[in-house]
Amino acid sequence: MPFLVPGSRCQRGNMSEDILARIVRMRRADIERLGLDFGVEIPATRRRGHVEFLGTPGAILEVKRASPSKGDIAPDLDPVGIATTYAEAHAQAISVLTEQNFFKGSQRDLIAVADLMQRRSEQGLHACAVLRKDFLLFEDEIDIAYRCGADAVLLIARILSDEQLVKMAKRAQSFDMQAFVEVREADDLRKLKLVTDALGDAAAKTIVAGVNSRDLATFHTDPLVPASVRDDLPAKAVFESGIHSAADADYARSLGFTGILVGEAVAKNPPLAKDVVSAFEGGCENAKGKFWKDFAERRNAKRLCKECNDETIQDVTRPMVKICGITRTEDGMLAAELGADMLGFVFSKTKRLTTEEFVRDFAAKLRASRSPESSPLLVGVITETESPEGQTAIKLAREGILDAVQFHGVVPGAEFADLPHYCAARVGEESDFDKVAALRKSGEPRILLDAKVEGVPGGTGKQIPESLLREKAGDIPLWLAGGINPENVAEITSKFGPELIDVSSGVEDAPGVKNHEKMKKLMAQLRP
Repeated sequence: MPFLVPGSRCQRGNMSEDILARIVRMRRADIERLGLDFGVEIPATRRRGHVEFLGTPGAILEVKRASPSKGDIAPDLDPVGIATTYAEAHAQAISVLTEQNFFKGSQRDLIAVADLMQRRSEQGLHACAVLRKDFLLFEDEIDIAYRCGADAVLLIARILSDEQLVKMAKRAQSFDMQAFVEVREADDLRKLKLVTDALGDAAAKTIVAGVNSRDLATFHTDPLVPASVRDDLPAKAVFESGIHSAADADYARSLGFTGILVGEAVAKNPPLAKDVVSAFEGGCENAKGKFWKDFAERRNAKRLCKECNDETIQDVTRPMVKICGITRTEDGMLAAELGADMLGFVFSKTKRLTTEEFVRDFAAKLRASRSPESSPLLVGVITETESPEGQTAIKLAREGILDAVQFHGVVPGAEFADLPHYCAARVGEESDFDKVAALRKSGEPRILLDAKVEGVPGGTGKQIPESLLREKAGDIPLWLAGGINPENVAEITSKFGPELIDVSSGVEDAPGVKNHEKMKKLMAQLRP
């Protein structure tokens, strides 16, 4: 499905020159001054055989010295040394950044890594495919990459016209190279289809699609962007950027990606390469990935572009809405009718405690009366994993009765790695955000922030202090709970722009008893 993302063209409008535009402008100037070889002596002929890029699912690890967002990452990086580490970790491919202004790369690095892979092949050692990663603009740059030893070239759909993208992909095909076509914005998918149509039956072998979780215009990263479009990509697809740990690699694999591209994390810490490769290759597409794809696709469906022209462009968005603490069928059905995106069922010993029988019955009635796309996602909220209540919710999620489990104030163990879930953290003071940071490092793409009240797991009606949110929430899309009601929801969404709000006591007459007028008023406040 077409998609819009934060920082996309439909949101940026007529901002001053972004990072991507500056990179391309400076690169064009360098080409005018130095030529397409950038002053590097290019081999007259290719010196190695061809290795199919991503012929087997796996990790693509990057030779990367710097980036526009982080500055120097590994300024003293030895391309041959780090490529050897990557090969010994059994990476499937090595990406070599050759852009010189912002990433401090060179075609010399590409030649050195390709020559290393040829030597390893001759010695009977594991040899990786080699990708030239750059902001390529001209067909002749494909020829140069081939002579330097690259097996694949990155083609960024966003910076190439329809005609040029097709021409460059065909040129890659003429050398038996793979075209790694990077997409991110809505129009990129259209361009990708043009390329696959133009190549016909050869596209399955020639084209690898990559979706970048990092917006190259702003360099903000969102791990749900790849999730939102995985099902629209060809079989061979790569999750790019935002992989900092083995847990992140496992998350990408759970979405059904064929490969991951990892740069900064392994360039700064080469020993991490083995863990990242093993985690990705040991993972599989599963129910956890399906939940995140479902959520991301629903999130994108909420984004409406009112006007898409060069003069006036505006995103109209409203947060995703979760109504939690459902204990009555009529409350859940009305929430669904009003457009709630998620419904929460509490499996913890509180006044909102539900039962397995109720949830099974409700899920059957809801899904019989609505299409899958219009049915809210159903979430079981637990505060303990070993309690009978918690075990019931986990069982229902594994059966598909619930779409996910919300681990509220508890960190899921490794045994729940494939369980569809997300985490909620109770925050009331600065130190609580250390737990949030730890969850993010453990591969959680989103964390629900709930107001902390000692002795009460949730549904307190209390808000997280505004100053704390502004200081510590960071730039990750915000999931927010605590004290949200029809009277303050417009102000809260205006101030913080949350991606999701979680409402429970704010639309109740009593714990677990929803007030229908309050629910209607809340949803009315969120209409664009």
